[in-house]
Amino acid sequence: MTARAPIVLTLGEPAGIGPEIAARAWQRLAGRLPFFVLGDPAHLEGLGVPLAPIHAPSEAETAVFHGLPVLPHPFPAARRPGQPAAENASAVISSIARAVDLVLRGQAGALTTGPIHKKALQDGAGFRFPGHTEYLAHLAGVDRVVMMLAGADLRVVPTTIHIALRDVPEALTRPLLMDTIRMTEAALRHDFGIETPRLAVAGLNPHAGEGGAMGREEIELIAPVIAALRAEGLALSGPHSADTMFHPAARARYDAAICMYHDQALIPIKTLAFDQGVNVTLGLPFIRTSPDHGTAFDIAGQGVADPASLIAALEMAAEMAVARAARDTG
Repeated sequence: MTARAPIVLTLGEPAGIGPEIAARAWQRLAGRLPFFVLGDPAHLEGLGVPLAPIHAPSEAETAVFHGLPVLPHPFPAARRPGQPAAENASAVISSIARAVDLVLRGQAGALTTGPIHKKALQDGAGFRFPGHTEYLAHLAGVDRVVMMLAGADLRVVPTTIHIALRDVPEALTRPLLMDTIRMTEAALRHDFGIETPRLAVAGLNPHAGEGGAMGREEIELIAPVIAALRAEGLALSGPHSADTMFHPAARARYDAAICMYHDQALIPIKTLAFDQGVNVTLGLPFIRTSPDHGTAFDIAGQGVADPASLIAALEMAAEMAVARAARDTG
């Protein structure tokens, strides 16, 4: 399945494995999924694939059969694997902004992003955002987004993300949990084509608090939120003990798991889909996916980087674009 318009792929930090896995993704996809790279063609030279420069995204659908389509976005410095160049930081940032503009104007059907290196962007260009996702939300003009990690057999959503475990109970509020559940349910309907999404909600404490013996968050916060959203018609279950939510029989009973903190969500998805997990940003006015790994400076340039997660991210972006288009036109 493909999108109505090709997927735009940003390479992220050129000193990382982004260029290598982009080249290998093109080889393995064999033209069956139209996408193009927005980046510097010089950063893709010498990677064993022919390049097909394009002047507009609309040319990618044909060009993909002849080489890796590249819409040029010049960078000032050459690619040095494992060694980010400060002078490239502004170009990394501007390539993301340009890609967002393409999807917002409908010239690209979805956005897949290669991994960036936040410190390199902060040091080289004063990047003021905590990460990639926050910058995309800023460009899109939205205040709140939700991170989903998805594999073939599991989708998980952490309600709180990059904070210390000791800070989770205070950060876990009724509005935050309700927004997370509502945005996940809407995305499953709109972008994944699931008519009535089933969501399983984890508890915060061991054994989901065991009736208050191990904490009262389940009684005072999580269960009331579930009850309120069930009254709105959402198909929710929980709060569940997280240690029994992720075996095969349990996973068959829901379409996504709402988790309370980072590791509660990411440990199971990385166990089940370490090489093929996809990071999906929910709540943007466009589809955004990315591979669930970083720049991997330690292996950049060695020819051993695995493109599986990027391929999964491109395929998921295409499937989501088709589902969104069907929903919008239906």
